[in-house]
Amino acid sequence: MFLGELEEVLEATQAPEFQRCMVPLFHQIGRCLSSSHFQVAERALFLWNNDHIENLIKQNRKVILPIVFPEKNARNHWNQAVRSLTLNVRKIFSDVDPELFEECLLKFQEDEAREEETKMKREAAWKHLEQIATMKAASNEAVLVPNRTSSNKPSG
Repeated sequence: MFLGELEEVLEATQAPEFQRCMVPLFHQIGRCLSSSHFQVAERALFLWNNDHIENLIKQNRKVILPIVFPEKNARNHWNQAVRSLTLNVRKIFSDVDPELFEECLLKFQEDEAREEETKMKREAAWKHLEQIATMKAASNEAVLVPNRTSSNKPSG
């Protein structure tokens, strides 16, 4: 409902008003674009089907593209329609400003690599703590280590 109403408001919005609200607005639209709920992501992607809104986005692409860079859904969304629509939006940005698109793609890949590195470090730290706990348990020292395979909910 939010996205439907938003489209109607944006349809009547001129460039100066759009520029005043576009940053927080596209942070929210970006969250919608990456939603695992296919109807939310699909409806957000449909904004690019509106010529007026697409033109506003294209005119302000240097601000908007880094906020909503459409890469995760193109690769990972479970819904084929969302992946296809994401590829269409990706192509629009790529055709309009290939250099900006490549810049954003490079930053996305760097961020993704950094996330993977952080994940590996976190897993290594947990493994190390589990080894220490196992050694201390063997020597009858009391150590509390949460079981990672069970639910994270507190018991009781």
